Amino acid sequence: MHVLEAIFLGIIQGLTEFLPISSSGHLALFEHFLNVQEAGLGFDIILHVGTLVALVAYFWPEWWRMAQALFQPTRSNRFERRLFWYLVLGTIPGGLAGYLLEHQAETIFRSPVRIAILLGSVGILLILAEKLAQHKRQLPGLTLKDALLIGLAQALAIMPGVSRSGITMTTGLFLGLTRETSARFSFLLSTPVIFGAGLLHTIKLIQGGADNFHLLPYSLGFVAAVLSSYLTIKYLLRFLQSHTFMVFAGYRLVAAVVVLVLIYLGVGGH
Repeated sequence: MHVLEAIFLGIIQGLTEFLPISSSGHLALFEHFLNVQEAGLGFDIILHVGTLVALVAYFWPEWWRMAQALFQPTRSNRFERRLFWYLVLGTIPGGLAGYLLEHQAETIFRSPVRIAILLGSVGILLILAEKLAQHKRQLPGLTLKDALLIGLAQALAIMPGVSRSGITMTTGLFLGLTRETSARFSFLLSTPVIFGAGLLHTIKLIQGGADNFHLLPYSLGFVAAVLSSYLTIKYLLRFLQSHTFMVFAGYRLVAAVVVLVLIYLGVGGH
């Protein structure tokens, strides 16, 4: 693998993993239209570990407070304990979907037409959530029902084009959460899912025999994924304090139309 390719893929991973535009959908479309193949399971694991490192680094204070609340419970940290268990319960649907539907996610779900439809559909849902919901509730007001509904929505992200962050943030908006709160809970909820996916892929890599490890490109790809992920998380949360999700909804709709036009014109394909 070329060094510049590794850096580029690391940056793309960090951006699309956390922006509500579907990282898996973009990868599948790149493969279809540009004949860009996946870099290999080993490199995929490296990039996912990079996004995980960025998540933990950015939200370390929250995870630390939750850990303290679990082992040193007091009346003042009841919310942190509750939040921890909300994240545990919210992770279960996504984890089960990933385990049971992994094969479908890598085959039939990767149809460009299906991805385009899902890109556009979630884009429309995001617009409706922006227009119809009242974005007033903060993280301390989160309920068990909210966590379960957002967790169920996260399970839909097994289909490329849906976007884990996109569908969970959209669901949070429909439930009345503020834009920043929706994004913050989405990021917290994605941490155990990304960890579990990385662990599962690592086990598969070991069972299948590790591919050649190219130290320099893999290392630079990892660094690129960490930095781009961290900056995306930081600036998206800041952006949502004074802006809406409409730019991302518009991007999804435009991308869906472009993909359908390219398919109609017979561009790409293997």
